[in-house]
Amino acid sequence: MTDPTPQEALAALIALEDPERAEQMRAYHKVERRYLGLGNPQIDALVKEWRAAASLEGRLVLAAALWDSGIHEAMIAAAKLLTQARIRPDDSGAWALIASWVPGFDGWAVADHACAAGGRRLVADPARLDEVETWTTHENMWTRRAALVMTLPWARLNNPKPADEAIRARILGWAATYADDRDWFIQKAIGWWLRDLSKHDAGLTRAWIDAHGARLKAFARKEAMRHLG
Repeated sequence: MTDPTPQEALAALIALEDPERAEQMRAYHKVERRYLGLGNPQIDALVKEWRAAASLEGRLVLAAALWDSGIHEAMIAAAKLLTQARIRPDDSGAWALIASWVPGFDGWAVADHACAAGGRRLVADPARLDEVETWTTHENMWTRRAALVMTLPWARLNNPKPADEAIRARILGWAATYADDRDWFIQKAIGWWLRDLSKHDAGLTRAWIDAHGARLKAFARKEAMRHLG
């Protein structure tokens, strides 16, 4: 097994660069970084190759380097390299790497891909929620938002165990502390979490809205209640 090098991976991404689409993406995302203009299918195809060729240690090295490049598509590829239900050993450093990215989040697209990877590591070891809870008071809005986006797996459980129900209550407590935050992305994240929860526990969702919904912006409250009728 030969681990792809960061230089090889970046070269493969840059070889697909579409300058016109890159400028469109820059205007859309409004985050100042380099864009290559790649679509997700292109990134997915490369990530699939790298995952098949790399050891776990190699993937961690590659993911760290791609993220540190600051290139939009490379950062997304970094997150995708670590997005899987089981990583063995789970204490390999994948969670530590993902968590190290969170304080630097600066936009929704890259952050959401990293949160997808991190959510799987949280499900694998819910004790990591103690670290996530520290993000809820972070000065960076995107870091505070990550505490909700990364914990969405608990909103989506069909048959939660008592431990999962306790975790849901804990996360809903975080959401309650966010309810007065006027930032659009925080409000959207609350609405998103509650909307997904309502598909699996309408009663708990209604109870939260009854207690805290008046503090939400109207659009977030509407989002939270979309499936409640």
